Amino acid sequence: MELRDIEIFLTLADELHFGRTAERLHVSVAAVSKALKKQERAIGVELFARDSRNVRLTPVGEQLRDDLRHLHQGLTQSLERARLAARGKTGTLRISLFPANVQELRRYWETFRSRHPQWELRLRMAELTDPFAQLRNGETDILVTWFPVEEPDLTTGPLLFAEPRVLAVAADNALARRSTTSLEAVGDYQHVAIRPAPDHWFRHYVPDLTPKGRSIDRTAFVETVDDIFLHTAVGEAVALFPLHVTWYYPRPDIVYVPVTDMEALPYGLVWRSAAENDLIRALARVARDLGPLPG
Repeated sequence: MELRDIEIFLTLADELHFGRTAERLHVSVAAVSKALKKQERAIGVELFARDSRNVRLTPVGEQLRDDLRHLHQGLTQSLERARLAARGKTGTLRISLFPANVQELRRYWETFRSRHPQWELRLRMAELTDPFAQLRNGETDILVTWFPVEEPDLTTGPLLFAEPRVLAVAADNALARRSTTSLEAVGDYQHVAIRPAPDHWFRHYVPDLTPKGRSIDRTAFVETVDDIFLHTAVGEAVALFPLHVTWYYPRPDIVYVPVTDMEALPYGLVWRSAAENDLIRALARVARDLGPLPG
């Protein structure tokens, strides 16, 4: 089995969805299907049980996933160390971000690079689905996300910024004609939700109840940021965001309305406690030295 085939298999084992696997690996769905069929022919048994609605690992697939995961991680780490050594680098810090305000956050990354030229820093946007899996499976070292995070195996680091909230609504929604709105008004609409995501964590982003105790319907499930905008633009849902989304995602079919009765949403660094190392501590030190972005 070639390295790329292993990557396809392991990604599909995580996602259990051909489309998401193709998206993560930047290949076509047909390429994923072709690679899987080749693997199953070589092994002589199905690795996934699949029908028109579900994809799941077979017992042999589960065994292969468990065997290959550590092998693949060790191999990719060895190749990465060789590539780094060729450039005079001794390590890489991988950061995944939920917020889109990359320009404003540059001062943290640039200070880290100037202080530690021996280390490489890589950024990527975080995946909405199963948000902390990236830390736990070793795909990323630090996640930039909203606070608080109440996961026993994760460490919460320093604050980077906190922003007021806006409500994204379809351009023809009645709220689009208002200069401001409130959390109470969100109770009149269906709100998007991330699945799977820890409820306690998402509740800080979208509360269960309005200030007057009405339930906020969070049943428009999404998997990507594009899904959020799609549901919102066609009027199926509304979506709370931090303020910077209005600058990074202007759209003709969506209006952002300031929300006046919600506290600023804080964002900061989170990492897996057992994986803490010198690189993680160095970035946390940079964030503490520079302090949070001005409000």
